[in-house]
Amino acid sequence: MATTQTLLVSIADTIKDYRQGEIPQPTPTHVAKWVNQFDASQQSAILNEMDVLLKKTYFNKATMEGFLSNLVSNAKLVGANPAQFWHSVNFLDIQDGGSSQHEMLMMFSQIMKSKLGIRLDQCGSKGGLYVYLDDMSFTGNRVLNDLNKWIRDDAPSKAAVHVIVGAFHSGGQWYADKGIQETAVKEKKSISLAWWRMMELEDRVNSNNTSDVFRPSSLPTDATMTSYVNGLAYPPPLRDAGHMGQCKVFADEQGRHLLEQQFLTAGLRVRAMCPNLPATHRLLGYASTNSRKTLGFGSTLVTFRNCPNNCPLAFWAGDPWYPLFPRKNNIKKFARSAAIDRDSIPF
Repeated sequence: MATTQTLLVSIADTIKDYRQGEIPQPTPTHVAKWVNQFDASQQSAILNEMDVLLKKTYFNKATMEGFLSNLVSNAKLVGANPAQFWHSVNFLDIQDGGSSQHEMLMMFSQIMKSKLGIRLDQCGSKGGLYVYLDDMSFTGNRVLNDLNKWIRDDAPSKAAVHVIVGAFHSGGQWYADKGIQETAVKEKKSISLAWWRMMELEDRVNSNNTSDVFRPSSLPTDATMTSYVNGLAYPPPLRDAGHMGQCKVFADEQGRHLLEQQFLTAGLRVRAMCPNLPATHRLLGYASTNSRKTLGFGSTLVTFRNCPNNCPLAFWAGDPWYPLFPRKNNIKKFARSAAIDRDSIPF
């Protein structure tokens, strides 16, 4: 195992562009302050496993730009004439909460301008397909709610929609796709969906043994954990030890088990520190009231833009807990003038 200082430096370097320009750049001291909240005997091991994990699941800005840059000329998407294809695309800017979609659209506009000489405000055509662009999809609720509202209020009677995200989770994608199609049928509209992503992570409860999220194989045996679990609607199903998931984001079973146990215990501490946290903010991350069988969503993904609340509380919960990834909350979509040149707005 690498030395503690080496691991602190490595993790800080991996996440160095997290919320760049909004908060101070993460440093080894910042990472140390976070890990020092855990049991001293486990800190080196936690750092070692987090170093491995974040190198696979932290999406920095360059990674996201590379994904979008490749899509600009991806023949499976655009055919033989990328410029003609993108000129005809109608880009949806319909996200009701947060700014991730708007920021991703600005990023994509700059990439198109660099590669093809096309700005986003030069795109769009009657009968052209629609693109819903965002950074990540977790539970699928954001995509579902945004597109359902668009289908009810603004969509034409027939449309093809491409959902483009850096990564999505299998269960969330299935849930969103199903719900969108049901709304289209109800509204008597023909909506076809296609999904594009860099990474797909398994999160379905019935696929725990192939999951790529935090899904423990056992629970800490202390009374506090027992009390918390007894308060859930159903006993959480546990993963069979030894199963590592499809994307291999964890180093091995020992490392995965360590992180799952430590984040469960830390989550209990966070909830004790912050008794007003909603019940949906579970130990391993936000899970809606419909997901009553889990200890939390358990996402392993963080982007340069923000940390989702679907990650363990130990990642992002604030004062008095010290977060590794200080999180900005979503706000309602701000008013935007149609006359704004999107390429002139910093992101």
